[in-house]
Amino acid sequence: MTDSRPLQGESPVAQLDVTISACEDGAFQKRGHKARILSPEEAEKLAREQVLVSDFKQQKLEKEAQKNWDLFYKRNSTNFFKDRHWTTREFEELKACREFEDQKLTILEAGCGVGNCLFPLLEEDLNIFAYACDFSPRAVEYVKQNPLYDAQRCKAFQCDLTKDDILENVPSDSVDVVTLIFVLSAVHPEKMHLVLHNLYKVLKPGKCVLFRDYGLYDHAMLRFKSTNKLGENFYVRQDGTRSYFFTDANEV
Repeated sequence: MTDSRPLQGESPVAQLDVTISACEDGAFQKRGHKARILSPEEAEKLAREQVLVSDFKQQKLEKEAQKNWDLFYKRNSTNFFKDRHWTTREFEELKACREFEDQKLTILEAGCGVGNCLFPLLEEDLNIFAYACDFSPRAVEYVKQNPLYDAQRCKAFQCDLTKDDILENVPSDSVDVVTLIFVLSAVHPEKMHLVLHNLYKVLKPGKCVLFRDYGLYDHAMLRFKSTNKLGENFYVRQDGTRSYFFTDANEV
């Protein structure tokens, strides 16, 4: 089975962008859901794929989720994902959240991987301090080993956002922007709300979470075989890592 992740330089055909405000009323803005229209062949393929991976295997995948991501980074090192130089261009909120020019911003990149988003952002904007965390200890070590890593401008740490208290590494109400870029899809759907509740604790009142992830019917979703379905819009790759595909109707 081929890997379902986008290749270097390849963007998902279907993706969902969301800005979630940290206001008490839970207001949020959704934009840019580039949904695909399925061909008759694609629709038929998805309709046939109704058999799910066994409960035993699903429990094993959940238990070994961290190990599988650590092995992914062991195999691929820092070479799999392309640096994301589009963050400030496509997320205007990063600039709009400043109250005055050159204001110092504090961001948290949740699910930083090996720094493909972190380091381009720090290079482009010298007035940013970044916290960066990842599920994989190996990925965090790659971040710290990067020549661009500067402890005066960023702090990288390992964290399972579904259960570890992020306040152990980030002060409460201290962050202007949280980025969740192709991260939440790797979390079991039943635990996604735990991630958001954890991140909410470090956001300043009125600030936001910037979210981008796979949208329903992306080519990555259609590349999965029938033996890889875990649930509705939720699949497992050959290497044991998982991916969920969002619609604009998702609530987490």
